[in-house]
Amino acid sequence: MIMASRNIWCVRRNFVFSSGGWTLQYSAERFLKLIPFRPFSVKCDSDSKERTPLENEDRLKNLLTMGVDIDLARRRQPGVFNRVVTNEQELKIFLLSKGASDRVIGSIISRYPRAITRTHESLSRRWDLWRKIMASDLEIINILERSPESFFRSNNNLDLENKIKFLSSVGLTPKCLCRLLTRAPRAFSNSLSLNKQMVEFLQKTSMSLGHKNPPDFVRMIISKNPSILIQSTKRVQANIEFLQSAFNLDKEDLLLLICGPGAKILDLSNECTKKNYTNIKEKLLSLGCTEEEVQKFVLSSLSVVFLSEKKFNDKIDCLMEEKISISQIIKNARVLDVSLSTLKTRMKELVHAGYDLSTSNIALLSLSQKRYKAKLRKMLGESQGTLDV
Repeated sequence: MIMASRNIWCVRRNFVFSSGGWTLQYSAERFLKLIPFRPFSVKCDSDSKERTPLENEDRLKNLLTMGVDIDLARRRQPGVFNRVVTNEQELKIFLLSKGASDRVIGSIISRYPRAITRTHESLSRRWDLWRKIMASDLEIINILERSPESFFRSNNNLDLENKIKFLSSVGLTPKCLCRLLTRAPRAFSNSLSLNKQMVEFLQKTSMSLGHKNPPDFVRMIISKNPSILIQSTKRVQANIEFLQSAFNLDKEDLLLLICGPGAKILDLSNECTKKNYTNIKEKLLSLGCTEEEVQKFVLSSLSVVFLSEKKFNDKIDCLMEEKISISQIIKNARVLDVSLSTLKTRMKELVHAGYDLSTSNIALLSLSQKRYKAKLRKMLGESQGTLDV
């Protein structure tokens, strides 16, 4: 404060005793009004604590009692803890009335703390809108447990109602909307304009490929791949172009592929799609396959494109270690959908049961667990009977 006073005095003295001899008479009050003034303070150790809004102790106690992971919640959305008013108790009562357990409620708030800012009226209205699509409250609870942001991210219920109306207007049935909400709930928390952009893009794509019923095309694609609504049109366009160029398809064949198994990879990262396909091609060519065989293999089992370089290569190597040929694998591509650990366990069990994988059908490696166990028991029983004889 002393330094500030000296600075002001020096400035004033320069005005009073100017080189021209003129004297400017300013009162201290009038002079200070002409000088921009900004309050200042001295830093001290306690200042940092005072600048951060204090968290409500009662709220923290409530959340801890509800089983909320406070550290996780703070990392996710720290601003929630500085709010003056929150509705965690109302939220708990509301979700309990819908059949949620205490554990589920704690998990929801831990991963999406902003849920405690929603009012009972807003929650009730949003729940009613979801129930027009879902068959039961329990189905909604299951979605909230898996993806709480899909329900709590937006507080605009009119916008949600308009999205449901729009998607219904383009031909999506209640069953399709239910699948969409179950598998890609974020489609209902994105803006309505984004949904419209994707639908319009799909309609234009269908017409450019010669499809005679654009609305039917849109329904088909969204039904097969609900996640497409939460992706950009740029990404989907890039994947369509990749499919056409990689397999040298004409419009008719490309349309058939997109309406079929190709729909499932349209929402993948284009870089990921290209990288995985390049790896598959290089790996199979190195094992003696021709370009034509590689293309037929991938087109007949596009799910392999989802496999990363390491997963694909490890599974191929694992199978070939048991003398399984690459031609066997290509004919039974579904074995690559099985996890690596399951493949190892099953091959070990089958070899122990006397099954020759190098000359026998390897399709049973991809059977459901129930069917596989039944087959294995049968084989073990037959081998035991042979030994008894």
